[in-house]
Amino acid sequence: MSNIVFEEIHAGTYTRKQQLFFRYTFMVLIDLTVLNLIDQFWGFVFIESFLISLLAAILLQVLLKVTIHLEHLAAGYFKDKPGLKPKIYRGLSAWAILFVSKILSLELINLAFGKSVLFTGPVHGLVAFITVVTVILLTEQVFSRLYRSLG
Repeated sequence: MSNIVFEEIHAGTYTRKQQLFFRYTFMVLIDLTVLNLIDQFWGFVFIESFLISLLAAILLQVLLKVTIHLEHLAAGYFKDKPGLKPKIYRGLSAWAILFVSKILSLELINLAFGKSVLFTGPVHGLVAFITVVTVILLTEQVFSRLYRSLG
């Protein structure tokens, strides 16, 4: 019976829309789990309810994908240019986009959820927010690598 679980059986093909749906649903669930665990165990993060954390996870996923897309656009612009200056500009633009996006994301979450989602502590909660985003990104990377290793 246990051998059936590990048999290599072709699972069929999936459309691009199905793959994207699965990927983003999976990532939102990761974000939701991380948000709720951090809310439960760290006093600098407060989320009023499960529904609010689900909506915050969806918003965070959208904001993270927009940020990564913008960073890749900027990197692509400088990528093919020769010399040292474009490499420096590429690094600086990536840093600026990632840093400014965190401040904007924190403000968008504040506008969307008000006192239902609070990041407190040093630098008006920015440190807590960046910590949460970093943990989310690291967790997504771990699960993505695990998923790819299974293929």
